[in-house]
Amino acid sequence: MHSDPNQVESEIGLADEQAIGIAEIFKALGDPTRVKIIYFLLNKELCVHDLGLRIGMEQSAVSHQLRYLRDLHIVKRRKEGKTVYYSLDDEHIEQIFVQTMGHLGHD
Repeated sequence: MHSDPNQVESEIGLADEQAIGIAEIFKALGDPTRVKIIYFLLNKELCVHDLGLRIGMEQSAVSHQLRYLRDLHIVKRRKEGKTVYYSLDDEHIEQIFVQTMGHLGHD
């Protein structure tokens, strides 16, 4: 006997929009450069120049990655004069990152 698809979705409680959103976050975290950016933003905000120096990338490439992360609300920006500083958008990304690091250290 097959279940009604509508009933199954309500039992699972995960709408298509939510599944897509979760997949987008994991896709963003699936890129080593973006992971490094998030790592460096864990404890303090940084400008594109400083991130580029830490990661070893050109500012234009870093800016491209930051735009991608900003569109997903993973990072936010703050402008001070001509300099734009980036930080994590909220503690949820930090929690995901720290939990993943803990998982990697798990035997």
